[in-house]
Amino acid sequence: MAEGERHILMDEAAIRRALTRIAHEIVEKNKGIEDCIIVGIRTRGVHLAKRIAEKISDIEGIDAPVYDLDITKYRDDRSDDFELETAQQPGDTELNIDVKNKKIILFDDVLYTGRTIRAAMDAIMDCGRPQSIQLAVLVDRGHRELPIRPDYIGKNVPTSKQEVIQVQLSEVDLVDQVTISH
Repeated sequence: MAEGERHILMDEAAIRRALTRIAHEIVEKNKGIEDCIIVGIRTRGVHLAKRIAEKISDIEGIDAPVYDLDITKYRDDRSDDFELETAQQPGDTELNIDVKNKKIILFDDVLYTGRTIRAAMDAIMDCGRPQSIQLAVLVDRGHRELPIRPDYIGKNVPTSKQEVIQVQLSEVDLVDQVTISH
């Protein structure tokens, strides 16, 4: 691949198939959807979580609760100035639900170093102690810095650190596709 060139890894149909498979895997692993809460990490993880919830509703005939999670204040890769600035910003930065004895299905678009997921788990644990936290991602690109492994994966894409994976969703970007570029 030439530098700057983008290659489509997943088109709209591939994303839809991956999400359908993940929805079935979630239902199977949890023997239904009882006591499950689906949490999407802002921004694209939220839209993927909503899509998964719709697919699970089609499968089970039951609506799973979906929440969005802003992990900004839990990040460990931001400067002190950034943390001070975001701490002063109004807005919903915390998950405000009772997670006690619930199975949390955490959804993000791309799993890379694992730091975003660690921050999300910290935010969830601040709400109580769930029965379990399961991780679903559309793309797992490798290069973990923390011992975090997804339970549900749309597509494994081995990458170099110089490559960039971009997930675009119609709710935000007006197109559904996953691309890789160098």
